[in-house]
Amino acid sequence: MSLNRRTLLAAGTTYGGFAAFTRRARAQAANTVKIGVMNDMSGTYKDNTGPGSLACTQQAIAEFGNQGFGVDLIFADHQNKPDVGVSLARQWYDQGVDMILDIPTSSVGLAVQNVGREKNKITINSGSATSDLTGAQCAPTGLHWSYDTYMLAKSTGGATVKAGGDTWFFITADYAFGHALERDTSNFVKSAGGKVVGSVRTPFPATTDFSSFLVQAQAARPKVIGFANAGSDTINCVKQAAEFGITKRGVKLASLLMFITDVHSIGLSTGQGLICSETFYWDLNDRTRAFTKRVLPKMPNLYPNMIHAGCYSATLHYLKTVQQAGVAAAKGSGTEFVARMKAIPTDDDAFGPGSIRADGRKLCPSYLFEVKKPEESKAPWDYYKLLQTTPADEAFRPLAEGGCGFLKS
Repeated sequence: MSLNRRTLLAAGTTYGGFAAFTRRARAQAANTVKIGVMNDMSGTYKDNTGPGSLACTQQAIAEFGNQGFGVDLIFADHQNKPDVGVSLARQWYDQGVDMILDIPTSSVGLAVQNVGREKNKITINSGSATSDLTGAQCAPTGLHWSYDTYMLAKSTGGATVKAGGDTWFFITADYAFGHALERDTSNFVKSAGGKVVGSVRTPFPATTDFSSFLVQAQAARPKVIGFANAGSDTINCVKQAAEFGITKRGVKLASLLMFITDVHSIGLSTGQGLICSETFYWDLNDRTRAFTKRVLPKMPNLYPNMIHAGCYSATLHYLKTVQQAGVAAAKGSGTEFVARMKAIPTDDDAFGPGSIRADGRKLCPSYLFEVKKPEESKAPWDYYKLLQTTPADEAFRPLAEGGCGFLKS
């Protein structure tokens, strides 16, 4: 193409338009927070986190609406592998993600929280269970929503011991979550005068046949077999235990982490009588029913559990803090922004009013449920009977017992 004045003027006009577009894009990006949902989209924990967590995050963003700043949302599957989670976290933070959410699988959750601490960026963990997230491996840039192993051990484990289940055998997923859940439950069993008669650790995530582990458990003659696992591992353990007729021999099964999504997969005929603890149940009260009604169109074939609800609740609280503190603060120091989040009371339809403790632990009541008999269920996903409630200030490990390092500095 030959160069002449008209060509140069046209080129200048095009460049000027591009420059203006670039300035607008930069201004828009500067006034937009970016959230990354990282979880298991295809594996063991797909139903318990996965697309449901993403849908509930989207619901929170939609409900928050246009409050003067933009919100971008991305997601990825960490495949339950710490190295994949760490790689994604580093890439996301370097590319402008301001907060990473969900992060199930405790080994991944701990690793990603460490990246957040290193880069002074925010992590909000709804999916991982280990209480070490606010204990020995706490971070001033991290928050732990929904539940943890201490709360599960106190609620489900404690209730089982009180009911006479004072000798235990654990079938434990061999990674950080399983170890923490076995440890915390064992402490409650022993402090109540009970005894742990044995345990076995199962490969994760490579095991689907738990028959040999169940045989070992039976041989120890415990009153309770505790499943320190989750997702499809829990489902398979309960189903295979039923096939072996273990409960007919007077042995109690304690599913130490079981979600309503697991109960749906197990079925009421097999799951009836099991007890479990959650901090959210869709049919708990008018607010939980209202939230569930709003999000169900985004969640075909599933009702929300406490992880899903935690993603909704945490996202709303994060966005409320952005509204108060400003986008620049959200993009600045993760430690300072998390401190702002702790200073503001929490309140949403999933969990009701609550607070965030200095170590990053989101406080809310925990609920002990029993799975209904088939004839007791009157509607789809009508699966739970409420047995007892532990108040928010008693449900989680006392602050002084956690050993969170940054609180001492």
